Amino acid sequence: MPVIKLQTYIKANIYLVFDLSRSIDLQSKYVTDSSEKAIAGRTTGLINLGETVTYRGKHLGIKQNLTSRVTDFHRPNFFADEMVKGAFKSFRHEHHFIATGEGTIMKDEFNFQSPLGVLGKLANTLFLKSYMTRFLENRNKVIKEFAESGR
Repeated sequence: MPVIKLQTYIKANIYLVFDLSRSIDLQSKYVTDSSEKAIAGRTTGLINLGETVTYRGKHLGIKQNLTSRVTDFHRPNFFADEMVKGAFKSFRHEHHFIATGEGTIMKDEFNFQSPLGVLGKLANTLFLKSYMTRFLENRNKVIKEFAESGR
């Protein structure tokens, strides 16, 4: 099972960073080049424990829907979302937040399984892990820009 681990330092309050990380509006409007939009479940505002969101977007040249549910939630230090329905066999995205003297350390741990057995494992190695890493890095960059600018 591939695992992507990222760490981003943000010069902003932990509560702000936590809330930006679970903002449906931020994800839909600013995070991706994939024209991702929330189309079902929670479609605006801040997602909370037990809620789902379905995003529709174009990834790897294919229009896709992905539904995830927030399965763990401890504001302002942690939340996790897991795929309910989508192109992956499964995924769990853990979001960790640590307050520092001058800001917040945001850590992502994204565990996923591709479908199609051996072909899925080959796709992970050839392109999927790097694609998902870039996607998450872009998301974190947007969160950082919004948090540090006060937008």
